[in-house]
Amino acid sequence: MTSYTETQLDALRELANIGSGQAAAALSTMLGHPVDISVPTAVAMALADAVAAAGDPEEARFGILVPVVGEFRAAVVLLVPEQDAAQLCSVYGLEPASQDGASFLGEIGNILGTSYINVLAQMAGMEMEPAPPQVVHDLLGAIIASVLLAHGNDVDMALVLDSTLQVEGRPCELSFLLIPAGGGVHDLLGRIGVA
Repeated sequence: MTSYTETQLDALRELANIGSGQAAAALSTMLGHPVDISVPTAVAMALADAVAAAGDPEEARFGILVPVVGEFRAAVVLLVPEQDAAQLCSVYGLEPASQDGASFLGEIGNILGTSYINVLAQMAGMEMEPAPPQVVHDLLGAIIASVLLAHGNDVDMALVLDSTLQVEGRPCELSFLLIPAGGGVHDLLGRIGVA
């Protein structure tokens, strides 16, 4: 399924763990409510397997897409089931399909994506930064297809982080995919000393 060693996967999990902690603190400040993010499961896998692991391609999701630019080119894709997006938006009495709801989800995606990207940049000593997020509501398969179209044919691996976000004790499931341009995961591992 993956060509990564346990040491390499441990390093990726540690990056994800640090990013989760920073994201939880930032979201708690933004929302004005206690936020906890479970220590995510971090798995590097072939893109086809990652897409399959994200769920049924015919199921509707809210997707928050955060392009990553700089030395490390990638896309962060947060996939949120409809009921969990509704629960997140209910903190402010918003509907996720409304303009304000989409803006709110985009800001959550921006904070989560930026937290992970900042940790990756610091640990790897690479220049990378997020571009403005885009929020889409579509079938899972269509969301992933649009990300792949934007990145061309050089994408082969994805880092998948499945985690639970809790706002005031109410859990929301989300899938976090980091989809680097070809060779990106290997470059990243090399920079943090576990190539």
